[in-house]
This record gives sequence, structure tokens and C-alpha cells, in this order.
Amino acid sequence: MVEVPDDRLARIQELIPAKKVVPTTFEFTDIAGIVKGASKGEGLGNKFLENIRQVDAIVHVVRAFDDDNITHVSGKIDPIDDIETINLELGMADLEAVDKRLAKVQRAAKGSDKEAKAELAVLEKIKPVLEAGQGVRTMTFDEDEQPIVKGLFLLTSKPVLYVANIAEDDMADPEASKYFKLIEDYAAKEGAEAIAVAAEAEEEIAQLDDDEKADFLEAEGVEEPGLNRLIRASYKLLGLQTFFTAGGKETRAWTFREGTKAPQAAGIIHSDFERGFIRAEVMAFDDLDKYETETAVKEAGRLRVEGKDYVMNDGDIVEFRFNV
Repeated sequence: MVEVPDDRLARIQELIPAKKVVPTTFEFTDIAGIVKGASKGEGLGNKFLENIRQVDAIVHVVRAFDDDNITHVSGKIDPIDDIETINLELGMADLEAVDKRLAKVQRAAKGSDKEAKAELAVLEKIKPVLEAGQGVRTMTFDEDEQPIVKGLFLLTSKPVLYVANIAEDDMADPEASKYFKLIEDYAAKEGAEAIAVAAEAEEEIAQLDDDEKADFLEAEGVEEPGLNRLIRASYKLLGLQTFFTAGGKETRAWTFREGTKAPQAAGIIHSDFERGFIRAEVMAFDDLDKYETETAVKEAGRLRVEGKDYVMNDGDIVEFRFNV
């Protein structure tokens, strides 16, 4: 479980003091590396692939540094080959799953089963893409097709963030790394994002106290640890956003999915809040930051009362009214 770094929390606490401050969190699962032949059971094989099936998105960490003291499994530093090895294994596993599913669905679709016919059309759309070595995430699907694709739990349908593990010397200017540029270009072709992190330096940073950390980052010419950027990029990749509750016992950040309506957001705090939802009293973080007090926000006409159809925005500071 990792805390999501968010400077807004400290500012809210400054303006609406509470007894404690609680950041929001989400979960990373560290999965061991993959080798060629994993889709056929090599290495961790099916266990590795099953672990990936359980996650919502993939953070693909790729070696992007030279060091003769650290051997590479294939004996050379070639990040694109590494990426393609994994993508090929995931694609082959998906192709096998699609073929198995096709055999079942084709029989059902011969009758009058509308659901089977719809799934068959999706499977027949996906198969040639996988055979061409492309991931399902590169495809577009309409509203009717999307639930079918989701139900297939395909590995290559998951969104991906590529993380280049660069040398410490490249921390201040990742674009100077020839390997990072290759990874960035590859990601762009997939419509994915690539970020650079120097894992060895991050390990050092994690051992330091706040003052030492600030000195280290300043010496390296960077504003914040790469880990913070990784967390925020992953959070965004999952379509996650943050709302806040402020003052009293605690000021707290809460995670919600983009598009969530106010009652469902209230339910993230407690099911009673959703069940007895009456209204949400909302102000934007930017307004509190500007006017500096709740009273001033209200006087400026920026405190809103929203009903059950209100779609939450990132940075909303909310007080939910409910009755059960």
C-alpha cells in the first residue's frame, strides 16, 4: 500500500486545521520478472500470468542503464527487446485464451443466442490483432463491446505505464538517456506514457530523513523523488482522482474513480452516507487556496450545494449531509 503524495493536503490543513491528516492510498503488487516462454510455463509461467490477471493496470519497469557489474538475463541492454519479450508472452497467453473461448462461443452462436453472437464478433475482431503481435489495448471498442472485452480478462487489454530504470547520472535530465528515448518513443506508439526513475537512487532517498532528502534531491538537480511521479502517474492511469474532507478530527484524502457521482463518493467514506444521502456541500481546492477561509469562499459565491446527480471533480472539498 502506498500513500499518494499530494501537496494540497498540507495546504488544507494549514487553512482548516484538524487533529490529524490522512493521505489516500492504493495498492501496488510487485510481480517477479518474466522470461521467454512464460506463456508455455517457463520460469514462473502461469503463476506469473495469473498474478497479472488480478491487477487493474501494469507498471512495466524496464532496465535503461549500463552497468557491467549487474548482469542482464539476455546478456545485453536492449529495453525494446525486453518490452517486446513481455508483450509477446502476454499476447500469446491472450491468443490461447481467445482460441479456447472461440471454440465454446462458436457452438452457442450457431443457435439464437444473441449474447454468444455478440461475443463471437468481439473475439473475431480481437484474434487477428493478437496474431499480428499487437495488444488489445491498442484497439477501440464501442459501448456494447466494452463489457464483453472486460469479461475476457485479457492481459494485453490492461493499460500500461512504462518505467525506465535509468542511471543516477540521468536523473536531472532523463531525455539525455538514449535508452529512455527509445522507451518513450515505443510507449507513444501504443498511446502509453513513459516515465524515468533511477531505482538505485530512490533506494538511497528512502533511507534519508526529510532534510537529508531535500539536500540529496537538490544536489541531483531534481524537485521530488521519482517514486512520487510514479505513484501519481499510476493513479492517473487507473482513472483515479481525489476528494477531501476537512477539519475536526481529521483532514483526509479519499480516492474515487473518474465519473463517480456524489452519493457513491459519500459511500466510500461510509455506506450510511450513501444510503441516507441528502446533499453535498462542495468547494474546489483552488477556491479555498485563493480565498483562504470557508467563510470567504461562501461569501464569494463559490460554496456549492450539490444533489445526487453531481459528478465529483478532482480536488473537491466536501461535507456530505445524510440521514439514516
